[in-house]
Amino acid sequence: MLKFNIVFAILMMLSTGCKGQIEKTMANKNNNPLICDIDLGACEALGFQKINQFDTVRERPIKIIYFTDPICSSCWGIEPQLRKIKLAYGGSLEIEYRMGGLLPDWSYNSGGISSPADVAHHWDEVSVHYDMPIDGDIWLEDPLDSSYPPSIAFKAAQMQDSYQALQFMRRLREMVFMEKKNITKWEYISIAADEVGLNVSKLKTDYEGKARELFEGDLAFAQTLGVRGFPTMYFQDSLDKQTLVYGSKPYQNYERAIHETLPTAIAFEYDTSWTNLFSIYPTWTKKEFSVVSGLSVGESEALLQHLESEGKLKSYATKNGNMWVLD
Repeated sequence: MLKFNIVFAILMMLSTGCKGQIEKTMANKNNNPLICDIDLGACEALGFQKINQFDTVRERPIKIIYFTDPICSSCWGIEPQLRKIKLAYGGSLEIEYRMGGLLPDWSYNSGGISSPADVAHHWDEVSVHYDMPIDGDIWLEDPLDSSYPPSIAFKAAQMQDSYQALQFMRRLREMVFMEKKNITKWEYISIAADEVGLNVSKLKTDYEGKARELFEGDLAFAQTLGVRGFPTMYFQDSLDKQTLVYGSKPYQNYERAIHETLPTAIAFEYDTSWTNLFSIYPTWTKKEFSVVSGLSVGESEALLQHLESEGKLKSYATKNGNMWVLD
């Protein structure tokens, strides 16, 4: 399945797809616990297979069980498709977010990987592949030692509010992929939580208590389903019939899964004006705006830059692309 040699395959970690180690004991195997395949758009685990109001109500005909991880770059790569799914089909579906446990720690040395710095360059390559801003220099400047702390923090956020939890996840991803912030540190976790309106004191209590148990439950559930990497989405109807979409795929693949799950599903014709889109999601990359608005990437970038020149938007620039927010 893997077309690349071991060294390059491991450099794909945390990139085109994100390979979670569901069971830490499996790290003792010869395989690196984070091996990613650009063709699959996913990193595979050893031995396995409320941004908006539509995420919170279970009584909808389609349920999506989404296995992800805060530092999974493939999951960052499908943000454009995910936003469009929610806007077009949100009335027919709810999304259940589960953490996958991509990187337990760095207590291994195999396949030529001896430190986080070995993946810095590849994250920059992945940014080009997905046309989403990702700055790999974090692995040189302030490398993460695990994806577990932000994952547990997300479970703690879910205990407060599912909508704010997704805003929190988005903010954590902006921090790690664009701002080179080490989101394993409580300093940044607490900042992100405060910015989206979570109760930081309660988050800390839950983070140190019940949230870890919930996170471990997600890992066990992933193992039960045979989840082998991220992103993994199970589209499930009211009779629990499932359609799987594995890895980063074009929007049409997710839409096809919706129709296979619910043939009568009809896409909602939402307002694609920039004012409406920014009223729903506060931050946009050019790729996200393109997929959701229907404009080309070039047209989207030109429009966003024009709105910035008029003082209606401001941008956050990285070496691999910008993100826009209302000024």
